[in-house]
Amino acid sequence: QVQVVESGGGLVQPGGSLRLSCAASGSFFSIYHMGWYRQAPGKQRDLVAFINSVGNTNYADSVKGRFTISRDNAKNTVYLQMNSLKPEDTAVYYCNAHYFDNTYWGQGTQVTVSS
Repeated sequence: QVQVVESGGGLVQPGGSLRLSCAASGSFFSIYHMGWYRQAPGKQRDLVAFINSVGNTNYADSVKGRFTISRDNAKNTVYLQMNSLKPEDTAVYYCNAHYFDNTYWGQGTQVTVSS
């Protein structure tokens, strides 16, 4: 089994920055495709950023130019650098690891952007 644990969320003012971390257990982290998702109250869970096993990335249009996903396979960790945060970025952010039919979710970390 793979354990996925997010950290780094919190309260930040509009225009501020946060870096989320997702630490995964296991010996095969490098082959997993990793994604950051977010879910606001009353909304569906949406993909924010994706990075596959070889480092290819894509982003939701709403965060392009502001968020950056990266991975450090030596540390079994994926990051989401969030800059120029807006109130509409407020959500619970979830980390996902996927390989074929195996999918693992973290517990989520709350990000609140408010003045």
